[in-house]
Amino acid sequence: MTGRPDAAASGALEPVVVGVDGGGSKTDAAALTLDGRIVSRRRGPGSSPHFEGLDASVGVVDALVREVAGEHPVVQADLYLSGIDLPVELAEYRAAIEGRPWVSPSTVIDNDLYALLRAGTDSPDAVVVVCGTGVNAVGVRADGADARFPSLGPLSGDWGGGSGLGEEVLWHAAREVDGRGPRTLLTGMLLEQLRLGSVAELIEDLHFGRRDSAELAVLAPSVFEAARQGDAVAAQLVDRQAEEIVAFARACLTRLDLLDRPVPVVLGGGIVQARDPRLIGGILDRLALDAPLAVVEIFDGPPIVGAGLLALQHAGAAPDALARARAAFGTAAAVPLGETPAAARA
Repeated sequence: MTGRPDAAASGALEPVVVGVDGGGSKTDAAALTLDGRIVSRRRGPGSSPHFEGLDASVGVVDALVREVAGEHPVVQADLYLSGIDLPVELAEYRAAIEGRPWVSPSTVIDNDLYALLRAGTDSPDAVVVVCGTGVNAVGVRADGADARFPSLGPLSGDWGGGSGLGEEVLWHAAREVDGRGPRTLLTGMLLEQLRLGSVAELIEDLHFGRRDSAELAVLAPSVFEAARQGDAVAAQLVDRQAEEIVAFARACLTRLDLLDRPVPVVLGGGIVQARDPRLIGGILDRLALDAPLAVVEIFDGPPIVGAGLLALQHAGAAPDALARARAAFGTAAAVPLGETPAAARA
């Protein structure tokens, strides 16, 4: 394998591009010919350098790139990984992969949000907001400008996603049982979901390290269920999550001066993909006030589609090759959401 396009001339196998989408729990890789045909796809373990460490992440990515490319010369590799949010993280990763036979000066390394954005829309002006375990966003403009965020949790002003909602469930449950807060269905749901006898038991287990706070993310669906049952505390949390998602989108559109045009706002991640009526309705209502021309879309497919398309694009593939590749992945771009009836989210 090589990152130099002229290497293909010496071998019988045609050159390929490789796209990689790496998250905290899994990593997808795909090799495609320059005319948009998929040569190979593979899935491996998580490769987020934030969770796995830099060396382990590079090991997973390197193995997958080699596996999907096989003996085909690699003319372009695009790596989109969770946990690469700051310039120093990108520089460290680029230094760590230097010397691999598939690496070239054109190799792209960036946050996995760019793959999700490209998977969801072909528009050169676009915003993507992901709400899964956490919340993050990126916006791009046709002239190459972008808007992004540090995505360091509460340190950088982030709130919500599965982890944030789970922490809120515990916070409100603790305040209910000791008399500081209102009654909420979330307390009983927490005890049932985690098979606990008391909220105090969970607090002590977390305090002494017997349980990991990451486990709280499984409580997020309870927030939406409790809100549907009329729980006021849960409803406030759903509304706040909608506002946080809109705040990301609004910030991207404002920073990129895109408020005056019909820009797609692609939503991804498990929280929004569940399509809770109150959450989606809240997003639509709030964004209609702040950015009335924005077009909200939800993308349910795998971000590896975007990683592959971007690799082809960076290799100079023709438009028909990009269309062929999207069809080969079997995933269409996201479509605009219809209006959610107000009664469904009351």
